[in-house]
Amino acid sequence: MPTPSPATLPIRRLTLRDLASCADLSENRGWPREEHKWGLLLTAGQGYGIDDPDGGLVSACVVTRYGPHEHPDLAAIGMVLVAERHARQGIGRRLMRHVISAQDTTPLTLHATPGGRPLYEELGFKATGRAEMLRGHFTPGGVEPGIATRPATADDLSAILRLDEEVFGSDRTPVITRLPAFADQLRVAEENGRITGYAAAWPNMDTHVVGPLIAEDTRTAQALITSLAARTDRPLRTDIDVRHEELLAWAKERGLAPVAFNAVMTYGIDGLPGDWKRRFAPLTVAAG
Repeated sequence: MPTPSPATLPIRRLTLRDLASCADLSENRGWPREEHKWGLLLTAGQGYGIDDPDGGLVSACVVTRYGPHEHPDLAAIGMVLVAERHARQGIGRRLMRHVISAQDTTPLTLHATPGGRPLYEELGFKATGRAEMLRGHFTPGGVEPGIATRPATADDLSAILRLDEEVFGSDRTPVITRLPAFADQLRVAEENGRITGYAAAWPNMDTHVVGPLIAEDTRTAQALITSLAARTDRPLRTDIDVRHEELLAWAKERGLAPVAFNAVMTYGIDGLPGDWKRRFAPLTVAAG
């Protein structure tokens, strides 16, 4: 019997049972396996994929929905991958069209690499922002004293959720409540008993990724990054909105080098909701 064409294979929902296959697909395309991140995305979000008749996955992606469960007001698409031997056959386009249709009228966002951007533009996405990825060993310094940070506790969670929704512009409870278990560090900035920012550092291969990074101002963001860096020997990695020029310059002075730029793209909405001035870095570019 001839092997079915990938163009005719069904698209199905992925679960945690597919985690190893998703990691294999990442590796196939030259990405890190990122099993820890895949685990979060497949539990907090919705995975979609196409099975390879020879084993594994032909293609995969994950959608993380925010806001009311029945009527989400934003969905982030990430980890869009097609196996190397099936590339350039329209499979990614087919999977994306399926995912867009499945979200109905929910506005969408994603971070696009330069290589992926033409496809997303063809599908109706528009570039509405830009983020710069930085990576390196952090050297302390250049932070004004007076901003206190500390480890987050269970008692802080409700305040973190309120602040996050206010700044992000949508309720991210299913993701944020998983941060204490997902991240190696979760810290808050506090002033007069009020939480003015929070940030997490989570393990990804040989780095610690800083994100989300929500802060009242640049000084608070600097204090949070410094406090996270002081408690790890790993290189840091983060994706900072390019409008935060002061934070980007400071981070580069502290040893984080530019790696790449990604376009922030939206579909069905002119730009991301919330307050960008306090939203410095996403949890991950795959989930916003």
